[in-house]
Amino acid sequence: MVAAVRRLTRRLGRRGTLLTLKGVIATLYGYGLLVQPVRDRRGLCLLLKAWPLDAWAGLWIAAGVTALICAWLPPRRDWPGFLAVWAITAPWSMAYLVAWWPLGEYPRGWVSALIFGAFGAVCLVAIGWDEPPRARTEPPHGR
Repeated sequence: MVAAVRRLTRRLGRRGTLLTLKGVIATLYGYGLLVQPVRDRRGLCLLLKAWPLDAWAGLWIAAGVTALICAWLPPRRDWPGFLAVWAITAPWSMAYLVAWWPLGEYPRGWVSALIFGAFGAVCLVAIGWDEPPRARTEPPHGR
């Protein structure tokens, strides 16, 4: 089992592993919105004026699936996955932030804005990462 995980992470690399984790989280969050919708929607009032919660759930799932697919692409070609996760978290972060201030509808909106913003910002940072060179498994010849 451990060997299989090592092979998988070697195949995916750091970028692909991060995209896999982000994709799973985004997909499951979207699924969770479908099967057990958020009860306290004070922070989501702006988002819900644009689309219903089911549509947002579908967008979360689509972003997650995009990230999961892009995780298997070569580095530097996987950018759509990072962008998809950021693109779904940005409106959520902004909606919670605006619901906190200036609207004052949701006193804890800043907390949710920070969480969603950080979740998406990691993708903006990681999109510029290079994969480190693979470690040599054999000693150099002549030693």
